[in-house]
Amino acid sequence: MGRLVDLIRKNCTLFQLALDFTSLEDTLKLVRKVMEYPIDIYEIGTPLLKAEGIKAIKVLRSLVGEEPIIVADTKTADTGALEAELAIGAGADAVTVLAAADNEVILEALSKAYSINGDVIVDTIGRVDVMRRVGELTEIGVKIVNIHASISIQRSLGIRAIHFVDVVRSIKSRYPDLLISVSGGIKVEDIRKFIEANASIIVVGSAITRSRDPKVVTYKFMRELGRV
Repeated sequence: MGRLVDLIRKNCTLFQLALDFTSLEDTLKLVRKVMEYPIDIYEIGTPLLKAEGIKAIKVLRSLVGEEPIIVADTKTADTGALEAELAIGAGADAVTVLAAADNEVILEALSKAYSINGDVIVDTIGRVDVMRRVGELTEIGVKIVNIHASISIQRSLGIRAIHFVDVVRSIKSRYPDLLISVSGGIKVEDIRKFIEANASIIVVGSAITRSRDPKVVTYKFMRELGRV
């Protein structure tokens, strides 16, 4: 296992900033505005990875330094070992793999990531029976699961991560050692509920990246987390 799992175990709740841009220039401009705050994890979003490639990881690492965690949101569905090696080899600390992927893909990613001091987050996006799949994932050694409300269902159905807070609470009750990340339209007023539900990582994207003043909004999140 890598630095991400270690950091979670040393802290109560981590804050992850999702950088879902398609331009590396826009990404770096936003990061420069907020990097004075104690952001634990920077996420290279899937759109950014597709638009700019692995180089986005290297450039972001050069900007934020070695201390913050970088997650590459690869959303891997196949070739688990290859994609883990590519992203972690470029400077990421963790990659994401879809819960919908075959167990063999997830096991490949776990094995490769652990061998090069990285971690894997398994993303439940699109899963209907989350509780059942989470149980299966724990059996094959998954340490971190992301409970995720996709951008598409946020836009179409108005469903956000906060609608899954009871799911998070139930998972933690049944699998207390599992580390849970939550993402999808999270707002400042949602933070306390996720902390009470024992979420390990709270992922915030558009609330900051699409705001008129990202610095002010980031401060509000940090304040709610007790970090400033």
